[in-house]
Amino acid sequence: MEVKILLVNQYAIPPQQAGPMRHFTLARELVQLGHDVTIVASSFDHVTRQETRLRPHEKHQVELIDGVRFLWLRTPPYSGNGLARIWNMLVFTARVWQGMGAQSLGRPDVIIGSSPHLFGALGAEIRARHLRVPFVLEVRDLWPQSLVDLANMSERHPIVLALEVIERYLYRRARRIIALLPGASEPMVAKGAKRAKIVWIPNGVDLAILPASNASPQGAFTLMYAGTHGLANGLDLVLDGAKLLLQDTSSPKVRFILLGDGPNKAHLMERVRAEGLTNVEFLAAVPKNQVYALLQQAHGFLLILKDSPVFRWGVSPNKLFDYFAMGRPVLFGVNTPYNPVAESGAGLTFAPGDPAAFVAAVKELASRSVAERTAMGEAGQKHVREHYDFQRLALKLEATLQDVLRGEGTADVSQHGSSKT
Repeated sequence: MEVKILLVNQYAIPPQQAGPMRHFTLARELVQLGHDVTIVASSFDHVTRQETRLRPHEKHQVELIDGVRFLWLRTPPYSGNGLARIWNMLVFTARVWQGMGAQSLGRPDVIIGSSPHLFGALGAEIRARHLRVPFVLEVRDLWPQSLVDLANMSERHPIVLALEVIERYLYRRARRIIALLPGASEPMVAKGAKRAKIVWIPNGVDLAILPASNASPQGAFTLMYAGTHGLANGLDLVLDGAKLLLQDTSSPKVRFILLGDGPNKAHLMERVRAEGLTNVEFLAAVPKNQVYALLQQAHGFLLILKDSPVFRWGVSPNKLFDYFAMGRPVLFGVNTPYNPVAESGAGLTFAPGDPAAFVAAVKELASRSVAERTAMGEAGQKHVREHYDFQRLALKLEATLQDVLRGEGTADVSQHGSSKT
């Protein structure tokens, strides 16, 4: 049965831009399965803070990119995380619920509204209610709890209280709730979601765009981080560890590469300059279709997050699955009971926020034989093929949407054998 899907995610992008590719890849797979998919997104690029798709006089535009239809909506510019960004979110939300630019696309069978910001998902729900079609909520991050745990906002802050009202409302209204985090059903149920509505569809990797050859790098042992340089990522720990390694003359020579962009990058670069951290270098963010060539420079990868209770429900970072797909070991420093690295045997785990523990893990990985590190990398590749291949995930999404349209229930809250470690 062909399904006509409207997928709302303000920050969705095509592979020619830098950033997460979840929705483009899922949409492309669904199109190949015979469905009609339109992604509704802002034409203002969240990474570069630039208008990317529309000419000055245009308010919206439909564009077909590699077989995936995008509806680009103009939103006002912003440069930080202040009032201008909130206004940007609200304008996008209003244009979604008004159906700007969507009239020529016809009536969808189902509308998916994706977080992290709940305003856009609310706009999708209002639009679905207006068109009298089912609404599916996708929760990528648990908001507003992330603001409390990561930004130290009070649980009684007016913004937090307002977002919680929206969160509870969306849980009630959604026919299904797609959770990216393996343990997210618990806090959702506590906020009023019905457990039978929740289905786990994590982030993944597009195995079709991996490089044909994946040669091992030469030279100094190199560890790479690829992704956002933001508050949650805890990258000061990498610099703390780099400094300790420079001071320890008996340590193996280790090079750290931080690939990407984000609000903390200027701070990190200034630290490297001021502290003379000659073993750290930075690379600019690149589009997804170019990132794997850079990942090949590393002997191993870093998955680090700030030590915060928000990760007790699990993590689903795109970068982790890219790491696995590259067949290199991963150093995992996240305070969570859901640890795909330990579960798969794809690397080593250390305590987040502890520079000494980080350095010890770096030294241990560097001291392992090539055969041992290769075995870790192969375990990660096997794990990602079995559980995080976007082709598999798209089939699960397709089944979920078809169940919604048939009016059938679901009780799929499983995690792929997500044993707590």
